[in-house]
Amino acid sequence: MAEITLDGQKVEIADGSMVMHAAEKAGTYIPHFCYHKKLSIAANCRMCLVDVEKAPKPMPACATPVTNGMVVHTRSDKAIKAQQSVMEFLLINHPLDCPICDQGGECQLQDLAVGYGGSSSRYEEEKRVVLHKDVGPLISMEEMSRCIHCTRCVRFGQEVAGVMELGMIHRGEHSEITTVLGDTVDSEVSGNMIDLCPVGALTSKPFRYSARNWELSRRKSVAPHDSSGANLIVQVKNNRVMRVLPLENEAVNECWLADRDRFSYEAVNADQRLTAPMVKQGGEWKTVDWQTALEYVANGLKQIKGDHGASAIGLLASPHSTVEELFLAGALVRGLGSQNIDHRLRHAQFAPAEGVRWLGTSIASLSDLQRVLVVGSNLRKDHPLFALRIRAAARKGAAVSRLHDSEHDWAMPLASSVAAPAGQWAQVLADVASAIAGQKGSTAPADGTATDAAKAIAASLLSGERKAILLGNAAAHHANASTLLALAQWIGEATGASVGYLTEAANTVGAQLVGALPGQGGLDAGQMLAGGLKAAILLNTEPEFDSAAGARAAEALAKSEMVVTLSPFKANLAFSDVLLPIAPWTETPGTFVNAEGRVQSFHAVVKPLGEARPAWKVLRVLGNMLGLPNFGYESANEVLAAARGAADVDKPMAQADLLVNRTSARIDLSVQAGTPATAAIYQLDGIVRRAESLQFTADGQAALPQSTRQAAAAREEALA
Repeated sequence: MAEITLDGQKVEIADGSMVMHAAEKAGTYIPHFCYHKKLSIAANCRMCLVDVEKAPKPMPACATPVTNGMVVHTRSDKAIKAQQSVMEFLLINHPLDCPICDQGGECQLQDLAVGYGGSSSRYEEEKRVVLHKDVGPLISMEEMSRCIHCTRCVRFGQEVAGVMELGMIHRGEHSEITTVLGDTVDSEVSGNMIDLCPVGALTSKPFRYSARNWELSRRKSVAPHDSSGANLIVQVKNNRVMRVLPLENEAVNECWLADRDRFSYEAVNADQRLTAPMVKQGGEWKTVDWQTALEYVANGLKQIKGDHGASAIGLLASPHSTVEELFLAGALVRGLGSQNIDHRLRHAQFAPAEGVRWLGTSIASLSDLQRVLVVGSNLRKDHPLFALRIRAAARKGAAVSRLHDSEHDWAMPLASSVAAPAGQWAQVLADVASAIAGQKGSTAPADGTATDAAKAIAASLLSGERKAILLGNAAAHHANASTLLALAQWIGEATGASVGYLTEAANTVGAQLVGALPGQGGLDAGQMLAGGLKAAILLNTEPEFDSAAGARAAEALAKSEMVVTLSPFKANLAFSDVLLPIAPWTETPGTFVNAEGRVQSFHAVVKPLGEARPAWKVLRVLGNMLGLPNFGYESANEVLAAARGAADVDKPMAQADLLVNRTSARIDLSVQAGTPATAAIYQLDGIVRRAESLQFTADGQAALPQSTRQAAAAREEALA
């Protein structure tokens, strides 16, 4: 530790720290632009110049290491004059367009210019002009003349996203940030560059010119897509979601956000929203009131139960639904006497689990792993924020190994990578287990061959201290999922690695905790989607796109006597009989349980659109109309308390004794398995699929059918 004097205050800080770090610890603000706590030090902007005694000139606080006994002045005349001089140079070529700049009201340069800028400029020459760049549908680089060359965006791409998509060309006043090749910025976390930009050079293209910063109210929420449970700030104007930004939570999403969570809000304002109940009569959809629609559903369920028995009724729920919605969905189905409920829509194997599948470790610990084996996941696209953490671990020397069906670019160094068809994954893990058994002199759990690839993975897992085996979406949805888990379990025990599932959706863990699974004798999702139901209730899901059955699901459901869809959108029109408009995550209170078992509740940030209602309220009223017991809940908190079995709804973590990634299933290497059903990054759920800007990204276009891509290209050409 070193002790320095900062503005007369003694500060003790670790050796190797910079003056800026000492100032942060002391609560002293030093103006800066290029410095960011999550990025490397560049010392580009020079705005953080401070007066260090015995130094011949002002020194940059972000790049000056502390030494014992150092005396630093951040507010002396020498420091202030240096900072004012830097500000004058920064403003020389900066355009005077604050009144029309999208960054106005939240601009670092604007704020610091008030404190350190002059009242008038001495610069009379023409200002430089930088031509705009088109880098895709998410980031606007229309006003690059505003750029002050802090290089935060460049360093973020290099160090955090793993892909250097932006860089600086030329020198001096001719310097500019560009993609060099004129291509687009396609990173799945590119929106963070907008947050990092301290001026109005990089702005949000979907949000551009739609509202001013001071017009927006800010409300906290939780991301509704993948299982990271990223914390959000949702910005609202006139009861309309205008923008989504990250809420810093070091234990969950740090200060980052995936583009999927940042830009999917477009869907909640889309024309495809369902705003009133609808019933199909004579093959045509008619808008009706809630009473009529719910009576139609209740009477239909009673009649089908009377004609075919309760076992003919089933409910398919999206794992993106809240804890409250899933709990009441289960209570509704079981109250009718059926055990047919399932959230595992993309699974191919439905063996009962011995516990709740979860990450097996904390999210924060992923950043400090030394050895990682990822099985059956396109990590970078399936779980962008988990990929950031594992990429950070790799930058610190972690050895990352992968088993998947293709060599996706993860934008990080890989120690080992095995590309094998899904049907061979169990054998590859058996080979790794055999290699480990050979090293330890123990008995392998299954017949395997210690191939060179298996030996490399085994050697990696047998070394190091902090280790994890992570099973991805494809491993969870695999036709031989239990064998993959059993082998991973053995390898983890033999090497001291934690074993866990990355888990697919925002509430996959929560769905298991509240029992959104078939009971004794109940049909699983595969059986229900194969035509096992006379009455189907679809909660927040479109089986044609959200299930392993795909188009076959639509054909099977079309043969049912009644299909009820609860959705925020006009979905499942071809085979539904009733559409009930429910509120998306922005319009309802609820709770998600993320991959590490963290329980996170959130409130509605806007009022429901039109006649839409929170799904928990719809299910509660439907339960009342069916005469089911225990459906008298008055708030989402009451439902959550009932789901938890206790009134303590603020408990930070899920019940640890339930979070168990174990199986006693027999290892079977003979199971024939095809390609598991997984979703592309911007096809994960109904909200993302309807976010227009995300669909125009490179990842979005790659997942669309050729005809749709051609139509989109024609539309873009017409707009141009």
